[in-house]
Amino acid sequence: MGTLLTKSRRSEGIHMDAKPKVISVSKGRQITLPIQYYRELGINDEVECLLRDDEIVIRPVRRGDDFSEEILKDLIQQGYSGDELLAEFHRLRAGIRPAVKQMLDEAHQAAKDMNPSIAPEEQLAELFSDDSGEQGA
Repeated sequence: MGTLLTKSRRSEGIHMDAKPKVISVSKGRQITLPIQYYRELGINDEVECLLRDDEIVIRPVRRGDDFSEEILKDLIQQGYSGDELLAEFHRLRAGIRPAVKQMLDEAHQAAKDMNPSIAPEEQLAELFSDDSGEQGA
């Protein structure tokens, strides 16, 4: 059974797609990742590769951008421990990427909505002001 790259993970292991993707390996040992895996996992210019039993696991490199330490500190402070801590940690960490994507989508939309006839400084002041019109800290 081959290891597949997928978005969803379970505590007992990596969730497998219903239908495996067959990927060719070149004579130079190179592969091309299916675009949907590349996009769904947010892969940039590096992946990490490890051998697990008779499988090759390929996953995105995460360089401390997932706030794991901060999440764990907060959960421990809230009194979580053991399996409950682990379950809540996975739940919260899984929500980070969608939240960041939503913020980026909103930022892109705000950029599209900017009026070219108004000075950029004024638009930024409006963008970062609260509902009362006062600029936030």
